[in-house]
Amino acid sequence: MAGHLLQTPPTVSPSDNNYHVLELFSQDESLANIPVVEQQRAVGIINRNTFMSTLARPFHREIFGRKPCTAFMNASPLIVDYLTPITELSFMALEADRKVLSDGFLINLDNAYAGMGQGVSLMQALADQQAEKHRQMMESINYASVIQQSFLQSSRRDMAAALDDYFMVWAPRDIVGGDYYYFVKRPDGFFVAVIDCTGHGVPGAFMTLIMASTLKQVLSSHDLHNPAALLRAINQQVKQSLGQLTPEEAGLADHPELNSDDGMDGAFCWFDSASRTLTYASAKTPLFVLQPGKEEVDTLDGNKKGVGYVGTPLDYHWDNHQVQLPPGSRLYISTDGIIDQIGGPKRICFGKKRLKENILKHAGKPMQQQQKLLIDAFLKWQGENSRRDDVSLFGVHLA
Repeated sequence: MAGHLLQTPPTVSPSDNNYHVLELFSQDESLANIPVVEQQRAVGIINRNTFMSTLARPFHREIFGRKPCTAFMNASPLIVDYLTPITELSFMALEADRKVLSDGFLINLDNAYAGMGQGVSLMQALADQQAEKHRQMMESINYASVIQQSFLQSSRRDMAAALDDYFMVWAPRDIVGGDYYYFVKRPDGFFVAVIDCTGHGVPGAFMTLIMASTLKQVLSSHDLHNPAALLRAINQQVKQSLGQLTPEEAGLADHPELNSDDGMDGAFCWFDSASRTLTYASAKTPLFVLQPGKEEVDTLDGNKKGVGYVGTPLDYHWDNHQVQLPPGSRLYISTDGIIDQIGGPKRICFGKKRLKENILKHAGKPMQQQQKLLIDAFLKWQGENSRRDDVSLFGVHLA
């Protein structure tokens, strides 16, 4: 509040002459402003620079020295109450004369003069306030990162238990992000989902929590062996929970304007270890497969509709696709954070083609080593350009 900026410099009354004011300024070189107070009522402020520069003019000291000090005072200063919040005070200062920064402002307590505050003190208080808000915000975001990563712990454990040669890159653009992955091990195979939610940073992180919660609910009543059905169920639940239904879907003739259009892209996959069959359904997220003996990485595309968005029908059906993966096959799933990253000499996207070239280039190496080489290539391409999005990349060697 304004009272925290209270200072009590010497005061003068309207009847005091300018010689008296000059004496006060001469006695204390740090004194920037002198309040003018009459019977406990603040009536003005005398600014040191204005006063001293005026009296320094030829004959001005002799002419004005014995005259009342009100001749050089700011007669319309900003006067605030002791309990005025700092933020409100800053708005009042902006609306008032620009002299507030140089002259300061007067502070009343119970309608009587209590002291004054300096403009520089107000600026410092605002800076400190913003710094504290930033510190609190960063603490909250860092804690949100801990919560977000805790949602990934079970997937990490199951990956380590089910897979021998794999990697999982999860690199939010900011401290928290909109990418999410899910992995679960079963006796007859494993399920993996790589998800890219709307946005990044804090908004994206909120969406990942929504998606993680929705996925958990859906998995309790749906078959892991049917990825397309899982995408359909999540689409319906997200659209309903976020109110992203068209008037027709909501069964209404008219519908309020929608304020959100959020959802996710992603790839859901079930690998049957006995038949070595990969069943996958994709919402705008490609998969990349390199089979043993082949000299080209295959791109496995899916449906071009995202999940949960207003433009995706409530009853939309994704398609299941199947591909045989003989021993030695390698599977990769990437969100668009790598593919859409701008870089290189022409500042163009990294692209699927370049990702596939790098996969093929390092195909014979262990997956952990591939991870480093692929990310190094990505970072080199990015160069000095800013990161556009969160980056997630899953890779597994199916021996």
